[in-house]
Amino acid sequence: MARRCELTGKGVLTGNNVSHAKRRTKRRFLPNLCNVTLQSEALKKPVRLTVSANALRSVEHRGGLDAFLLKAGEEDLSLKAKRLKREIAKAQSTQTAAAS
Repeated sequence: MARRCELTGKGVLTGNNVSHAKRRTKRRFLPNLCNVTLQSEALKKPVRLTVSANALRSVEHRGGLDAFLLKAGEEDLSLKAKRLKREIAKAQSTQTAAAS
């Protein structure tokens, strides 16, 4: 499993531990990833994703998974999230066509 957020693309960063004597040793800064199940309103089913805590706050701020994915750019999304975005867009277009 890659340590990367499926919605924002946030991943591992590298840097140095610096001791009191200023000796530098390599270290990794890991993102705060959470395995969550988010509900898609357009697809009417739960979706399991590995997202950062920051992305989880962004999803809630934008009004849910569907709104977040439709507004998100393709370059940061994982393959699973891109497929999900296409399914949601397709489902919403069929719902609007049926309503009119």
